[in-house]
Amino acid sequence: MYRETNWSLRPGTADDVEVIAELRAVVMRDDLVRLGRYDEHRVRQRLRDGFSPEHTSVVEVDGGFAGCVTMRPYEGVEGGEGLYLEHFYLDPGVQGRGLGTAVLRELLARADEAAVPVRLVVLRGSAARRLYEREGFTYVSEDPVDVLLVREVPAVAAPLTGRLRPAGGR
Repeated sequence: MYRETNWSLRPGTADDVEVIAELRAVVMRDDLVRLGRYDEHRVRQRLRDGFSPEHTSVVEVDGGFAGCVTMRPYEGVEGGEGLYLEHFYLDPGVQGRGLGTAVLRELLARADEAAVPVRLVVLRGSAARRLYEREGFTYVSEDPVDVLLVREVPAVAAPLTGRLRPAGGR
C-alpha cells in the first residue's frame, strides 16, 4: 500500500488534456514499441480524441500532477451497467511504491458501493496486468494487441442469512 497519505484525486478539466496526452506517450512507449504499435503522434491524438474530463480524475501527490485515471459508465452485455476504467497512467517518478494500488483500490471501492462491475483493456505483455489481476480482475478475451479484463461485483455474506449478496447491496 502507498505508505504516504499525500496523494489525492481531483476532477479532471479540459485544461488537463495535453499534460495527460504527454504522460500517456511516456508511459505507454515501451509496450507500444514492443508490440510494433508506437506512433509519436497517434499515441497522443488517441487520448485527445477520446478525452472526457467529466469522467477523468487527476492523481496529485503533494498537490502536483502525478497521473490520471478515467472511469466512464458503459452499457454492459445483456443491458447490464458497469464502469470502464481507462487512461490510468502514473508518472514514472511515482511508480513502484504502491500509489497505483492505492488509487485503484479507491476507485474499486466506489464501484463496489455502486454494485457495478469494472472492465478495462490492458496491452498484451504490460506489467500493469499484474496489478489488475491482484485486485480481482479476470481475463475475458484478447486480440494481438489488447487484453480485456473484468472485475465483477464482489459477493459478501449477507447478515444473518449466510446468503451472498453484491457488495454495496442492501
